[in-house]
Amino acid sequence: MRSLAEKQTEIGRGEWRDPEAGAVSFRAYADKWVEERELAPLSQDLHRYLLDKHLFALAELDFDEITAPRVREWRAERLRITGAKTITAKAYRLLKAIMETAVDEELITRNPCRIKGAGKEKAAERRIATVAQVDALANTVGMRWRLMVYLGAYGPMRPEELAGLRRRDVGIGTLRIRVRLAEPERMNGRRVQGDTKSGAGTRTVILPAFLRRELRWHLESYAESGPDGLLFVGEEGAPLRRSTFGRKWRKWRKAREIVGMPEGFRFCDFRHTGHTLSTRSGATLKDTMVRAGQSSEKAALIYQHSDDERQEEVAAGLDATVRKARDAARTEKEPDKPSGTNLARDR
Repeated sequence: MRSLAEKQTEIGRGEWRDPEAGAVSFRAYADKWVEERELAPLSQDLHRYLLDKHLFALAELDFDEITAPRVREWRAERLRITGAKTITAKAYRLLKAIMETAVDEELITRNPCRIKGAGKEKAAERRIATVAQVDALANTVGMRWRLMVYLGAYGPMRPEELAGLRRRDVGIGTLRIRVRLAEPERMNGRRVQGDTKSGAGTRTVILPAFLRRELRWHLESYAESGPDGLLFVGEEGAPLRRSTFGRKWRKWRKAREIVGMPEGFRFCDFRHTGHTLSTRSGATLKDTMVRAGQSSEKAALIYQHSDDERQEEVAAGLDATVRKARDAARTEKEPDKPSGTNLARDR
């Protein structure tokens, strides 16, 4: 009778729950959770990777078996085995989000993910390449890919944005590139076409003038023909792949060694280089956010006054900064040569 009375009290308070509600397979629920979120392809790949490789120990459990002590045990085990704090934090955040939905749907009464700070990632210090290092890397990776290095650094564009560029996106006369879409490569090796990563969507990047010759030469030599022809393709005409500038690409690894870049320097680190050089050239934070496409829709309204005229000023400042660094490097190499012997400038 006491048990019945307690249940009636819980029902009256709205606190009663079906004891069988938590008897739901975590993995089955998690798969459905990912599917229903309509995530971007790469985000979907990441979630499924985390479920397969890092949350597998919880896969066969029901929700009512995933307790706070078990979550702590799982996290400690992942850190002990992998030593990877960043990926463990990502897995923990995914677990916490799934469990929170389960709470909302009354499968469990409380989220068992209660470890303070467990979902936070401590970002490593971003590496910055010098102008000389960018030039050296561009020269070392070969003529087919040198423009990609420059656009990654001075665009600065993401690898998936570079992969989606077409001839019709490029204006040599105006030195403008229209970034309309991104073509990220999924874990299965297939590319998928979609929107740019940023909520700002399509943007126009105005390039510094010293890239005019690089741009023209690349279009004449390597880009596919026709308005929809890809700007970057492999030696055999295949679309750009992750392996091209990935960790396992021998030419990229060799280039880093020759130039003296850190082992962990990634192609996407060029974006930080571009941000830094633009700021040093006089660009405001708002200018660099617009240039790199790093703004939500709300932020885009704040940054909209950074128009084409201001972006031309940013590109001109970047042009002057790079030329100055190159001239200084030539002077150090050729101290005895009289002034006026520098290479002709591209205008």
